[in-house]
Amino acid sequence: MAESSSLTVLCLASYEKGAAFIRECKHNGCRVLLLTLEKLAENPWPRECIDAVYLMPDLAKRQDVVHAVSYLARSEQIDRIVALDDYDVETAAALREHLRCPGMGDTTARYFRDKLAMRVQAQDKGILVPEFVHVLNYDRLREYMGRVPPPWVLKPRSEASAVGIQKIQNAEELWRAIDVLGDRQSYYVLEHFIPGDVYHVDAITSEREVVFAIAHQYGQPPMNVAHEGGIFTSRTLPRASADAQTLLSLHRELMTALGMLRGVTHTEFIKGREDGRFYFLETAARVGGAYIAESVEAATGINLWAEWAKIEIARGERPYVLPEHRDDYAGLMVSLARQEHPDMSAYQDPEIVWRLDKDNHAGLIVAAPNPERVQALLDAYLPRFQQDFFATLPQAKKPSS
Repeated sequence: MAESSSLTVLCLASYEKGAAFIRECKHNGCRVLLLTLEKLAENPWPRECIDAVYLMPDLAKRQDVVHAVSYLARSEQIDRIVALDDYDVETAAALREHLRCPGMGDTTARYFRDKLAMRVQAQDKGILVPEFVHVLNYDRLREYMGRVPPPWVLKPRSEASAVGIQKIQNAEELWRAIDVLGDRQSYYVLEHFIPGDVYHVDAITSEREVVFAIAHQYGQPPMNVAHEGGIFTSRTLPRASADAQTLLSLHRELMTALGMLRGVTHTEFIKGREDGRFYFLETAARVGGAYIAESVEAATGINLWAEWAKIEIARGERPYVLPEHRDDYAGLMVSLARQEHPDMSAYQDPEIVWRLDKDNHAGLIVAAPNPERVQALLDAYLPRFQQDFFATLPQAKKPSS
């Protein structure tokens, strides 16, 4: 049994993220290797905690990555392979299969990356999902459109966030969109659009047991913010509320259905406005983006990146113990800003525990023991952000990794 002090961890990153994961690995005595993009070479990675950096022009070219890492493995004993970004989950799984490293393999990785695979598996296990169909067989598509009323949502199976998602209003619009996709159409799924509020559960699983989970509600569905513009918000749900309890129970069922063994997850559900039922939307075997991890830490003290690193290092060979944590509440607000360096000095409430430092963005996190106080602050800040900072850009058609 390998001790953490002798482990070599290879981190894949198509985006600059996961600094706390890298630091925790180094803190536990691991040798840390980073494989990232050439254009990210000069980004502020925690270099004091990285033993070697390897660069490639494109991590999406899976076979090239397999060849490169196999060559690296001639001189490095690679013990763990971790995808720090959603776009690298399937590549990391392919590498584990090829090198026979422990961890999530191809089949399970698909459940946390492929929107069709995760829907089929969830539905097969009795979890409610919006009615969907694979964009593959035209007779099945016609049958679906005749049975499920529009609008529908056309989603790429393996993108992240709201990238590439289209809202479709009628059959003619769908056939035009499918025609544009050409040979790529089988990489899409068509889903019934359900109006409602969108929630996310961010969790830690160890040896098939969900050991930590926290439920939040988005102010606006992320797809609306991405497509129509708006200010992104998220807040911790009152823990004793019926919605929070239902979401945590559904999440546990889902993790069992998808075969989650260990790691972190970010999972989204929608509560239908018409029927009040929760539907599973999607999940990912990663830390939530858009500063959700910072919000979780503000509410609880749990750093999801650091805890993920501990679980990856232990790999079930010794027990994972969740640290003591708070049960406070947090609210997150982020907006594109008209100003390159927004002046947020007018926001001085003592509950502000974090401020976003990023060009052309304004953002903050508030935290308090009382969920009503968090909600009141978000309600007060929303029109102020709209007036002081808000700007919008056209939605990107593809990720700019």
